[in-house]
Amino acid sequence: MKALIIGGGIGGLTTALMLQARGIECEVHEAASQIRELGVGINVLPHAISQLAELGLLPALDSVGIRTRELIYTTRTGQEIWREPRGIDAGYDVPQFSIHRGHLQKLLYDAVVARLGADAVHVGQPCTGFSQDAEGVTAHFAPSAAIPSARADVLIAADGIHSAIRRQLHPGEAGIRWNGVLMWRGAVESDAFLDGRTMLIAGGFTYKLVLYPIARSATPGKVLINWVVNYRTASDGTPTPPREDWNQQGTHEELMPHVRRFGVAVTDLEALVRATPAFYKYPMCDRDPLPFWTQGRATLLGDAAHPMYPVGSNGASQAIIDARVLADALAVATDPREALVSYAEARLPATAEIVRLNRQGGPEGVIDEVERRAPEGCDDLDTLISLEERRAIVRGYATTAGFDRTQVNRAK
Repeated sequence: MKALIIGGGIGGLTTALMLQARGIECEVHEAASQIRELGVGINVLPHAISQLAELGLLPALDSVGIRTRELIYTTRTGQEIWREPRGIDAGYDVPQFSIHRGHLQKLLYDAVVARLGADAVHVGQPCTGFSQDAEGVTAHFAPSAAIPSARADVLIAADGIHSAIRRQLHPGEAGIRWNGVLMWRGAVESDAFLDGRTMLIAGGFTYKLVLYPIARSATPGKVLINWVVNYRTASDGTPTPPREDWNQQGTHEELMPHVRRFGVAVTDLEALVRATPAFYKYPMCDRDPLPFWTQGRATLLGDAAHPMYPVGSNGASQAIIDARVLADALAVATDPREALVSYAEARLPATAEIVRLNRQGGPEGVIDEVERRAPEGCDDLDTLISLEERRAIVRGYATTAGFDRTQVNRAK
């Protein structure tokens, strides 16, 4: 059996490693002209890290990321709402990692090259679509590509939220959905806050701040800090900004009035943002869950299948889980088409529920709820919202998304 993987991001590269580990031949076709360390910070949860650990990647992860120790939710002004240990410190068998997305992608790429060979990854290959017959499937690439087409037994589309394969499978799809939130995202080397391994999320429905370290520094006491500032500019259902307006470089003049809305004490947020030489603005977007991912010998994976709002630290984690489930299905298949159906039947309902929960705020819904009940804060949090109610929001999401401690440790 041979698989074509369209997309050399986290989902596509993890799929290549999973298939190689099961003795399945594959090759990756990436649209970009090179694999570059782009992006800012992400968190990868224990249920996904357990899959990467089975691939022998924990030492490499430790060399470039930070094992997250604690998560804290607060109001916009810094009143604590929820605090919990994470990863190993919460009793998981494996860590949670805070990591630069580009560093994770490079780590996976290096592993693919080492295990499959450099000729297993083809860059500068924008995929325009596919065709299939009873014997196999053919991927077609843009005229600029060095390889005009490639053929295999199955095609796995991990080509992101703007997936050409998804567009071919669902030509009448409504399109990308924006919830009215703009995100400014950056990373800068600065003094570590708290213990240097803590993730802080503050705010509520209108304003939200995310802070966490994603890499160590050669300078003692310094870390690379990832920061995100969200501002809800409009209601859900507002027309999505044109694609050319995505990934714009932000300006301090535009952002600083929003930064000043926060009163968290763990760091000088205004100084942190001003020290960031370049940061970017994005709309927070997802897509509606699909009725199917698989058609014959082609299927979707990761953001091509289930793009979701970046709450709950689940985007990259779910792509990694996809890769494991798909590789396992293909490894035991007598007919690869049946394996693709089995994979989609297992993963589509689960990820559709996470998309739905993320639209409601995910575990961060606990800070949204506090803001809804007391927009200007309150003196007695337990009277406003009980500990049991807060726990139900946060832990209920973990169970649904598959990373409750008992689920992860049992699965391993």
